[in-house]
Amino acid sequence: MKILAINPGSTSTKVALFEDDKELWSDTQRYDVDVLKEFHGIMGQEDFRLQEIRKVLENNGTVLSEIDAVVGRGGLLKPIPGGTYEVSEEMLHHLRTCHYGSHASNLGAPLAVSLANEGGCGKAYIVDPVVVDELIPEARLSGMPEIERRSIWHALNQKAVARNAAKELGKKYEEVDIIVAHMGGGISVGAHQKGKTIDVNNALDGEGPFSPERAGSLPAGGLTRLAFSGEYDLDELKKRMVGGGGLVAHLGTNDLREVQKMMEAGNEKAKLVFEALALQVAKEIGARAAVLNGHVDAVVLTGGLAYSDQLVERISERVAYIAPVKVYPGEDEMKALAEGALRIIKGEEEAHQYRG
Repeated sequence: MKILAINPGSTSTKVALFEDDKELWSDTQRYDVDVLKEFHGIMGQEDFRLQEIRKVLENNGTVLSEIDAVVGRGGLLKPIPGGTYEVSEEMLHHLRTCHYGSHASNLGAPLAVSLANEGGCGKAYIVDPVVVDELIPEARLSGMPEIERRSIWHALNQKAVARNAAKELGKKYEEVDIIVAHMGGGISVGAHQKGKTIDVNNALDGEGPFSPERAGSLPAGGLTRLAFSGEYDLDELKKRMVGGGGLVAHLGTNDLREVQKMMEAGNEKAKLVFEALALQVAKEIGARAAVLNGHVDAVVLTGGLAYSDQLVERISERVAYIAPVKVYPGEDEMKALAEGALRIIKGEEEAHQYRG
């Protein structure tokens, strides 16, 4: 079975073709920020990205009529359990109107269904979208009844690497308790208990460690005073928190490699911010250990920042007492997408139906 996987990011789109679970080719399109600014919002980029994907297919000698299914990264939908979902009209409506929020991943399903229809297979799916919600009831409450904690995180990669870690332990995902820290442009840390992620920080909307581009959890009093200071309107403040926070706010870069170069050059501020990042990730891992009652089979570090041996070492020093630390640098999202669709095609699972 040939499966085309589509993974849109804020300034890129990853495209890969699989035959069953074997990758035949992959390509990452990167877009100039100034070009993207010409479009109205993220969903205004749909046709542009679709045309760019067609160019990639042509360059790789791939004909859409040969594709058995197209799978896209899931976007901001209503809270739903993990699994593979068939793309529906209701799903497309919620994504295109940004009913539950705006994010580059909202483009995944629209792009997938357009390509599937164009190729004639008509089979379009998403797998483990960012809104997978398996939180236990007590994890949903905040200190204000009006504000409930939301589950928005790197579900696709977290669940994929958790399955890999379980396999290394000689067990199934449904048999282990694992903490996974996905460290990329945003950072999410999940407590995986017997196949369900029972607690995780909202990595998009202001919870958890600060990251290369996001402010993470902030002192509530200070944030409230800043919000009413008159210096920012709502959109400006949101951009400070998501996109302009974290490393960008402190050091003017979202590239951890640049931060490490600053450190090597003797920049003391860079050293302090780096240590603070490691500390915040470790603290979040410790919090998830409490959620799992201290029973943890493994701590997994993944995402682009896990390529930094220095960061991994700093975090591991603080959390190795909890459980053995396993490192899966980068992400396995494209393969996870293809495998999710393949399980449906082979009849190993039934596709979930999305209903708003």
